[in-house]
Amino acid sequence: MAHILLIDDDELLRDTVLQMLQRLDHRVTEAGCGEDGLKLFGTGAGIDLVITDILMPGIDGARVIVELRRRSPTVPVLAISGGRRMLSPEFNLKTASLAGATRELAKPFGLQDLRSALDEALASDVRR
Repeated sequence: MAHILLIDDDELLRDTVLQMLQRLDHRVTEAGCGEDGLKLFGTGAGIDLVITDILMPGIDGARVIVELRRRSPTVPVLAISGGRRMLSPEFNLKTASLAGATRELAKPFGLQDLRSALDEALASDVRR
């Protein structure tokens, strides 16, 4: 069981991912924006992994990842994105990878996809 920080501005999606993570027996702390996510990460709450959306108002997910890498280079980060209008999920996830995400996952995803991505990210000894 890992303590996961989940950052996503879409409340419905955040609730869905929260339920999936709880089914997988993880403990979850939620944030509705990048700013709040970074504040929660900075509290020293023993976060084992961060899941962040990429397209969010204010501090977006790519900036969140860069800041997380500055603060804690080895924390696994799972970037999630469904794209928006002219931006494809692949473009957003490539941006996340360049920012330092450990693993990327396109929305929508199911429980098995999430489990696999989490397992890979948590088991990764070498961070990008």
